[in-house]
Amino acid sequence: MDKTTHSFQAEVKQLLHLVTHSLYSNKEIFLRELISNASDACDKLRFEALDNSALYEDAPNLEVRVLVDKAARTLTIRDNGIGMSAQEAIDHLGTIAKSGTKEFMGRLSGDQQKDAQLIGQFGVGFYSGYIVADRITVESRRAGLKAEEGVRWSSEGTGDFEVEAITKPTRGTDIILHLREGEDEFLTAWKLRGIINKYSDHISLPILMQKEEWDAEKSEYVTQDAWDTVNQAAALWTRSKSDITEEQYHDFYKQISHDSEPPLAYTHNRVEGRSEYTQLLFVPKNAPYDLWNRDRKGGLKLYVKRVFIMDDAEALLPSYLRFVKGVIDSADLPLNVSREILQESRDVKAIREGCTKRVLSMLEELANNEDQAKRDQYAAFWKEFGAVLKEGVGEDFTNKERLAKLLRFASTHADENVSLADYVGRMKEGQDAIYVITADSLAAAKNSPQLELFKKKGIEVLLLTDRVDEWVLSHLYDFDGRPMQNVTKGAIDLGKLQDEEEKKKAEEAAESLKPLLERLKTALGERAKDVRVTTRLVDSPACLVTEEGDMSAHLARLLKQAGQTAPEVRPVLEVNPEHALVKKLEASEHFDDLAHILFDQALLAEGGQLEDPAAYVRRVNSLLATSAV
Repeated sequence: MDKTTHSFQAEVKQLLHLVTHSLYSNKEIFLRELISNASDACDKLRFEALDNSALYEDAPNLEVRVLVDKAARTLTIRDNGIGMSAQEAIDHLGTIAKSGTKEFMGRLSGDQQKDAQLIGQFGVGFYSGYIVADRITVESRRAGLKAEEGVRWSSEGTGDFEVEAITKPTRGTDIILHLREGEDEFLTAWKLRGIINKYSDHISLPILMQKEEWDAEKSEYVTQDAWDTVNQAAALWTRSKSDITEEQYHDFYKQISHDSEPPLAYTHNRVEGRSEYTQLLFVPKNAPYDLWNRDRKGGLKLYVKRVFIMDDAEALLPSYLRFVKGVIDSADLPLNVSREILQESRDVKAIREGCTKRVLSMLEELANNEDQAKRDQYAAFWKEFGAVLKEGVGEDFTNKERLAKLLRFASTHADENVSLADYVGRMKEGQDAIYVITADSLAAAKNSPQLELFKKKGIEVLLLTDRVDEWVLSHLYDFDGRPMQNVTKGAIDLGKLQDEEEKKKAEEAAESLKPLLERLKTALGERAKDVRVTTRLVDSPACLVTEEGDMSAHLARLLKQAGQTAPEVRPVLEVNPEHALVKKLEASEHFDDLAHILFDQALLAEGGQLEDPAAYVRRVNSLLATSAV
């Protein structure tokens, strides 16, 4: 193949401009990213070689080498991994996913150090080399191809890159960085060794550098032919916990997650029994940018007998724990395990159950700790991941009770972090149910007319405002023997909390207002399923509720917003017999207009949308004009 010139994808040009002009406050991260990519290439070779051992050629020992050429001012990261063909070099080094680039740009904060940490998260680590290099040359040959089928890729990181065929006797990839002026520190062995120890010590492959000896005559260190291993070259999870420091755990987490922050919690265990495996699991502090992306791949790194099998093994954890990072190393699974086999394997089911219980134990340790700082950590976790954890209530019947104890809500007594146990502990004497309300926002929930009686009597109500909450309620019927009762559904019955005089007064009002209720029902027609007197209102004239067993109006709105079909919800209009507007209603010559205004205002108060806003405006304006006269 003759030398050819290609243009970078527009998004790559944008990214390269950013890298070369902005991300210079933490330059050393380029080495972390390139060594990580080299390690991944070796893992990929090991995986493909499970079916074709000939891919190892005559070099079965996988490794990464870091070479310095002070005269040429180049730094080379060499691996003997899977390598690239010419087309793969063009595709992989000249193009990146548009969505990834867009998200990457959108996440930039202007803080150079934090921005630099994002590089690895978005699969664009290769381009970090341009932080210190004004030209990068990549020489590669894919395992299994002939020596003359090697490829050389080269670019100054501007608009174009060149590709040509070369003869490369060994498989794998050399990334050769031609350093910019002023970047000589990255030609110094002690500097490079320090960076490798800091970021890449836990890479399970040996990272080799040439030894140096002091030459007294030249007054400088001289490179020797011998090599030594710079990193520990042993997978962190295979070592004894007593030999690993917290800082090493944190560094390993940052390496596999590309997170700039240490984890919130972690656990490292060797599990023995019907299935033998090692688990090293981390709970992050912050939610990833794509947590709610349906196409996002989640899961743990899977190894079998220390052989890398796959990233993102989703079968090892339930979906509601998709934020957990970590490694599973199984002693029982076959080396040729596939994603399909993972879904059916009994050993995988045991690993999944064990990992789930371990993660929940970590969260319980934070949530129930006597140390306020730990509980604050759980509050921070809940803010980031609470809505995801709630999914488990409906997905994981086995652990539903444990998950229920981990749930946190806002309430009429506290803005956040109210557990169900907290609520039960504060229940009034004679209170039988746990009262909740669902709404689109905290403000809408707090100010809902349905809460007026509860506020008057000082009864706490949980305010559920996450989109998943309606689904949670459909699976969480009770807690600690107390039923969950949505205050927007059915006729309100406070039982022992409502005295006999109040009940008698409500019954009398309902009887005396029967003619008015019938007129309202006739005026509203199909809009209302029923009209009745309420006991739940204090200051508002009316509110809408749904009957027990019917879908709530809030859930119906959520389904429609998601583009799904929702049944038509016909609510019940409840009116407050003590309100001045209701008392004047019967004698009004604008009865029908007022009936619809009452209904529409109640709909707006619960966060609903009017089907005919113009009609509502006309009715209100007509009444305003009449009263003005």
